[in-house]
Amino acid sequence: MNIYTILIALLLGVLTFAGVQTVRAPHVAEDQTVQEESLDAPQDSSSQQPEESQTVLKNKSLTEIPQGIFINTKLTTLDLSGNDLSGSLPSEVRHLQNLRVLNLSNNNFTGVPAEIGQLQKLEILNLSNNPITGLPLELGNLNHLKVLDLRNTQYSEYDLDIIRKSLPAVVEIRI
Repeated sequence: MNIYTILIALLLGVLTFAGVQTVRAPHVAEDQTVQEESLDAPQDSSSQQPEESQTVLKNKSLTEIPQGIFINTKLTTLDLSGNDLSGSLPSEVRHLQNLRVLNLSNNNFTGVPAEIGQLQKLEILNLSNNPITGLPLELGNLNHLKVLDLRNTQYSEYDLDIIRKSLPAVVEIRI
């Protein structure tokens, strides 16, 4: 492992003795695990299913999102809830093309970038308990979305009405 790989691993909180952290994905049974990608392992582009990983940085008193998170393209779950994150979610979120669950609840986010609409596999988006005032219309591009949680936000009813028309009818919008 080179120093850059170690620093990235420390930022992501995935460095363990063997260089691989075992995590449980939300849809995997209690006694099953999946392995998070080793940061220096060679990439095998064979016909295997992509490995799944999750990053949980819940209640860590973060004021900034570690930029290294956005390079883990196999990430399926990202939980940044309960921190002190503010401003807008970085547009680099668009790189997380395998993301299915994004929990940003209980922070101080005021905005969500339009790039979030590029996360075609996203199923759950939790923005609750943030002072978000506007929603990007690109949320309507999330064809696999099942839950959009906007409780205790200051979302624009006008924006939500437009977005709602583009979302699948099965989406549960929590307001």
